[in-house]
Amino acid sequence: MASETAAVAQEGARRTAGVTFAARLAFEGIRHSYHGKETLKDVSLTAEPGEVLCLLGPSGSGKTTLLRIAAGIEAQSHGRIVINEREVAGPDVFLPPERRGIGLMFQDFALFPHMTILDNVKFGLTAMQSKAATAEAMAALDRVGLSHYSDKYPHVLSGGEQQRVALARALAPRPSVLLMDEPFSGLDSRLKDTIRADTLAILRETRATAIVVTHDAEEAMRMGDRIALLKDGRLVQSGTSDDLYRRPCNLFAAAFFSEINEFSGVVRDGRVMTPVGEARAPALADGAPVTVAVRLSGIGVQAEGGAIPARILSRRFLGVVELLSLAVPGSERTVRARIRADQLPSGIKDVTLTVNEQDILVFEKQSQTS
Repeated sequence: MASETAAVAQEGARRTAGVTFAARLAFEGIRHSYHGKETLKDVSLTAEPGEVLCLLGPSGSGKTTLLRIAAGIEAQSHGRIVINEREVAGPDVFLPPERRGIGLMFQDFALFPHMTILDNVKFGLTAMQSKAATAEAMAALDRVGLSHYSDKYPHVLSGGEQQRVALARALAPRPSVLLMDEPFSGLDSRLKDTIRADTLAILRETRATAIVVTHDAEEAMRMGDRIALLKDGRLVQSGTSDDLYRRPCNLFAAAFFSEINEFSGVVRDGRVMTPVGEARAPALADGAPVTVAVRLSGIGVQAEGGAIPARILSRRFLGVVELLSLAVPGSERTVRARIRADQLPSGIKDVTLTVNEQDILVFEKQSQTS
């Protein structure tokens, strides 16, 4: 662990990453089935040159399948993959992975245990003469701070160091598109933020187009220039992190980016009554059944002065914040709130609530699965 932390800290001394010619990668109407079950349903999406695009969604949403189709490991049943206006997979075309100019970084890193670190990184440089391949591989290892491990074997490295070797191997051929399948999922949580920031800095230096699969919304927001949210093989919404957080298209998208309380209601005169106050719904028809989502972070809790009386049922200290369960008049369901720790006196039970209007989202019930 100490050696890994020291290597990460030496980033300022690393060699600048070699620049690639970033490509535009487009998924056009992609469909895919596995054992008769449709896993991707007419997905159209574009990663722009030099962009970091995050594919986000729960398990089984089709993220990894989409990545494997882009790499050429899987074949779609309908649709096309186009790289810089060149069709690489379609009804009449299928270029093998090695001819697509794409780098692939697997979730488990897929390092060869019988090869040295240097030979692992050289593995994709078969088109170069040995001396040139060695120089390029050493440069790639230098960029990730691991050139001093070139003659070692993968088993002596920590998980974070193996992740950086896998990144060096993927970048060594200078691919125009880099595909990364949950690259940080196996890392120690204490180092994940540092390794992720380090990886993002290297991606910015290389200027390669990158598509990153993740199931973590915060990770997607930290890394992605844009995020594509998938569910059950369909593209739910795509845009910047600000777009998806502030303007989610449905309840699923809202709940994926923040913890929420949910209340059912009916629109009356452009408003919906909930146990935590009124919600504005000026664009919805009178009488429309809706779900009101209120973010936990949008509920303020104070001893007095708030608009809504409440009683604390449970209080969980989480370090920087506390998670509260509250009873409020007119609701059989408890209301949850996430507040700054030590904001309330110890032992207090009766409190009052205020709700930030920006943290209230209203969705028509019939649109929640669309």
